[in-house]
Amino acid sequence: MIRNVVGSVLALAGATAAVWSPFRAWYDGRHGRDYAIDELFTGITDARADVLGSILLPFAFAALVTVLGVALRSRLLVALAGLVVLGFTVFWMVRVGQAEGSLVISGDGTGLGDGVANAFGGGVLLLLGALVMSGRHHRHRLDRTDRSDHEPRPTHPTLDGPPPDTEVGDGPQHHPQASTPYAAPTQPYDVPTWDPDRDGPPGPPPR
Repeated sequence: MIRNVVGSVLALAGATAAVWSPFRAWYDGRHGRDYAIDELFTGITDARADVLGSILLPFAFAALVTVLGVALRSRLLVALAGLVVLGFTVFWMVRVGQAEGSLVISGDGTGLGDGVANAFGGGVLLLLGALVMSGRHHRHRLDRTDRSDHEPRPTHPTLDGPPPDTEVGDGPQHHPQASTPYAAPTQPYDVPTWDPDRDGPPGPPPR
């Protein structure tokens, strides 16, 4: 649960950074929203593009996929959004490098701007969020576990005692200090009888 919450926060932060990046400077002070999406396939020009037809479009799509992935707790969708953001950013860098001859990084406002850094950071946060998320637990695994809890446990005749249908008097009885079961004698006992001619008159009764 905690992993899903942390991963969702990272993913949403990455999607926000990616969507915000086209409104920042990408190269030589030119914002990302000024680059048309078709220029990534035909070549970079100086023409300004509409906002809906700019590089903002794939980033907005990635943000939508991120929200859907967070709602469904799908690591695959969040990772896909991160790959879209990083893929279009790298593709744009390749096209700009071809148009300019080289890419320059400087702190005076020329070269690569903070918009590219926001796009890269957003893509990395999306992939990190997908790694942190634990995803959804499969329902059939839970059902299998619950079913195993209700299955009857095999009993052992020695450890678990006699079966419920067995009465206490059934079977041979065991003496607590004997190692073998007690059995009744097979021959009757010889009971002595009193004979007056042989034993004489009976004595007084014992006190």
